[in-house]
Amino acid sequence: MSKVRLVQGNEACALGAIAAGATFYAGYPITPSTEVAEQIAVLFPKIGGKFIQMEDEIASIGAIIGASAAGHKSFTATSGPGFSLMQELIGYAAITEIPTVVIDVMRPGPSTGLPTLSSQGDIQQARWGTHGDHSIIALSPSSVMEAYYETIQAFNLAEKYRTPVVLLMDEEIGHLKERFEVNDEEKPEIINRKAPEPGKEYIPYENTEDMIPPFAVFGSGYRYHITGLTHGEKGFYSSALPVVDAMIRRLWHKIEDRVDDICRFEQVDTADAEILLIAYGSTARSAEEAAEVLRAEGIKAGVLRPITIWPFHDQYIAEICQGRKAIIVPEMNMGQYVREVQRVVQDVPVHSLTRVDGEMITPTEITAMVKEVL
Repeated sequence: MSKVRLVQGNEACALGAIAAGATFYAGYPITPSTEVAEQIAVLFPKIGGKFIQMEDEIASIGAIIGASAAGHKSFTATSGPGFSLMQELIGYAAITEIPTVVIDVMRPGPSTGLPTLSSQGDIQQARWGTHGDHSIIALSPSSVMEAYYETIQAFNLAEKYRTPVVLLMDEEIGHLKERFEVNDEEKPEIINRKAPEPGKEYIPYENTEDMIPPFAVFGSGYRYHITGLTHGEKGFYSSALPVVDAMIRRLWHKIEDRVDDICRFEQVDTADAEILLIAYGSTARSAEEAAEVLRAEGIKAGVLRPITIWPFHDQYIAEICQGRKAIIVPEMNMGQYVREVQRVVQDVPVHSLTRVDGEMITPTEITAMVKEVL
């Protein structure tokens, strides 16, 4: 049985986190993500979870890293300014390989920008906001139901790959209210971090065959060291060139070599499309409507919607773009995802359609550009 109701995107994230098994939240209120915290503050006490309003975003990300090390599936929610403050400790979570989830409900910037309006300006920040060479996973839902399921997926990927995962929602999806229906009989897959093998010596950063070492929860009987410095397999600082090289390459390859497992896309009328629209988040909704209008006018348009923003699947994007007359990438920024498309697509013109005033890109704007480039 399932219950149909009207739910907001931010509320769906909170419900998804609980479904994924989250039991710890630390955060600081910030528009347009505050409803995530509000929902968790109400719901967590009912399931024995812990909610803490922190003094700022730096403390928030630090708290969820500590809680994760202690065995909790933990997360926080923020927006652009807070996401900026979290970058150093997101890098810390990456190098220490502590699973965490950060929900970033994007708004226009720089700085405090337009707190109540929409943007997709954190795309490159999610990938390159920290320093150093490590990969990261970022997801982008385009509906309320998808916000629920992609939050679950974010926790699954964080646990599976021992990495921070970012859920990138633009304000339109965070504050959108839509039909919400979860079938209680069809439970989503829930993944938990790999535990150490009993009776075997625990090496916390062992270079295992799958490049993802098991995770021993603090207090479970294992003694090991965690540091943000470069370290060897036992967790202690090392500057030895082969040790550093092996650590950095493992952090990179454990994600970048798994793009087929991690990356997901939705295709709409792409089989015969001469014009391919590549769009994510709320912009994908406008792109899909634009494609319908264009097809009604005899123009073969289709939509490729990346659900996984990072890692970028070079081969998949390059192959699906082959043979088209033109590629158009509409996004609510000055052109952040389009750069990746242009990097891998060499034989088809790739056009950028941008909007940065806090309003959504409309289907009319997209159809006008398609006709302009034909």
